[in-house]
Amino acid sequence: MDILTTLRTRLFTAIVGDVMDGLDLRRQFLPAELRPLSAETVLAGTAMPVIEQDVAEGDHGDDFGLMFRALDSLKRDEVYICAGASPAYALWGGLMSTRALKLGAAGAVMDGYHRDTREIAALGFPVFSRGAYAQDQKGRGRVTDFGSAITFANGVRVAPGDIVFGDLDGVVIVPKDAAEEVVRLAVERVSGENTVRRMIEDGGSAEDAFRATGIM
Repeated sequence: MDILTTLRTRLFTAIVGDVMDGLDLRRQFLPAELRPLSAETVLAGTAMPVIEQDVAEGDHGDDFGLMFRALDSLKRDEVYICAGASPAYALWGGLMSTRALKLGAAGAVMDGYHRDTREIAALGFPVFSRGAYAQDQKGRGRVTDFGSAITFANGVRVAPGDIVFGDLDGVVIVPKDAAEEVVRLAVERVSGENTVRRMIEDGGSAEDAFRATGIM
């Protein structure tokens, strides 16, 4: 089973989250404020975590830190996933999207803002963020590390190689060691939900459907 293809074409974040709840992986969704640029956006890839930190006002030394190295290190199907900065400037933009797309990256997820919205939308590159804000990161923040685990504002930890899955309902992190089991169970759950849907459409009650399947 190709995990990323299955996520992109057959699954959605709600059902993956439900499956992980059943495996006692109950804190896997990133903050609810992280949204895609469009309702049709689906992102599935492996995490390449990036740490961005604020800099003192007037500190212009090494303006972007390790940002260019982090961006250029992206491999096919990886997700540039960034946390650590204050919500005072954009962490991602159009030229970064162009470079990531050229490298075959799967998308970008920011615990902060993006900019160049029209440019990114025209590229069709999947980006999730807290919204659009044109303020540049130069002189305000810099990348201090990449390729190491990061923690988002709501406490969710993302390690290199974890699966990042996003759609209109949010972004969920699937630990890499659990990915095959989670996706297999999610595919089974989709089949079960389709059964429940048919039962309800045929006039059955929600309560009876839940009793018969354990799904709702």
